Amino acid sequence: MKNNLTNILNKLTIRGFKSIRELENFELRNLNVFVGANGTGKSNLISFFEMLHKLMDGNLADYIRENGGINDILYNGLKTTEKMDFEMRFGVLGYRFTVKPTAKDGVALSKEALFCEYENSDWYELGKRLYSSDDSSLLVEEAKNNTHDNKYCKPVYDAIMSWKVFHFHDTSSTAPMRRWEIIEDNKSLRSNASNIAPFLLRLREEYVTEYNEIVDACRIVMPYLKEFLLEEQLYEKAKGIKKTNLSWRTKNSDFPMQPYHLSDGSIRFICLATALLQPKPPSTLIIDEPELGLHPEAIRIIGELISSAAKRTQIIVATQSPLLLDQFGIEDIIVVNCKDNQSVFERLKKEDFDKWLEDYSTGELWAKNIIQGGVHFD
Repeated sequence: MKNNLTNILNKLTIRGFKSIRELENFELRNLNVFVGANGTGKSNLISFFEMLHKLMDGNLADYIRENGGINDILYNGLKTTEKMDFEMRFGVLGYRFTVKPTAKDGVALSKEALFCEYENSDWYELGKRLYSSDDSSLLVEEAKNNTHDNKYCKPVYDAIMSWKVFHFHDTSSTAPMRRWEIIEDNKSLRSNASNIAPFLLRLREEYVTEYNEIVDACRIVMPYLKEFLLEEQLYEKAKGIKKTNLSWRTKNSDFPMQPYHLSDGSIRFICLATALLQPKPPSTLIIDEPELGLHPEAIRIIGELISSAAKRTQIIVATQSPLLLDQFGIEDIIVVNCKDNQSVFERLKKEDFDKWLEDYSTGELWAKNIIQGGVHFD
């Protein structure tokens, strides 16, 4: 097997998952902006990536339970849908699997298979057996060395685990991003930005250029910001544990400001800018509704950062914001509609909107329903 395998997700098939009855070989590019009215199912696509991470961590049952049980996850419930099928292609690699319900609201994984263009043109079924549990063979085989299954499993496992879903919705006074965190938790930015302070501290020490770009972006939205302090404090002296938090200083004062002094929009923007400007981003970066709570100018800047980041990695965004849509081209946009009680996904074509774009922006076309946003599920 060659070493230049890509972990960018090129095509995706989902059947029987939540509101997604059938999504067949859907093409994904470096920039993918999903837009739809409330309830059309765009967040269910984000949920698929979360489920996949749970599967790779050996916690598929936890995901099923946290999302209401298998009856709530199967399309229209157990009486309509008996299984969920998933298939992904990224570069020369492919991975597919089926999830079936079992007794007592359990789930079983079956028909796990891998594909590699360099090996052959057929799917390779892992273990060539049906599984009676929710443990993925990728998780089992990834830890092994020099086995036939491992040769297939490890690059696929690494690709999926490199994807990251970011949710920065919780900006309350007790949100994890406002708390102290140990400085060692700095290897990658967590999905809820609970380690934003130690991660920024590491960037300040090891990636000065990227750190300064993050600070500069934040100053555009927060012109009063002088610098992040990110001071270390010693906790549990006997163990030598150090923590830091997102403390900062304004331009007109030396008084150290604390995370609770940041508005919801400001701290959310800091997290978004950090995710999009980080020096080594995930191979696929997924953000759900980045516009929440942001000032219009901040939304515009986030759009620019998303477009720039898409030149370095794959971006998947779910949004409802016309202002955010204005920052992207028509062909970057996938509209999610509800048709016949199921989510339908359609990537827009520039030639269908050339005349309209002479007089209106992309966001205006969405707001005026020229780009039709569909109806929501009951």
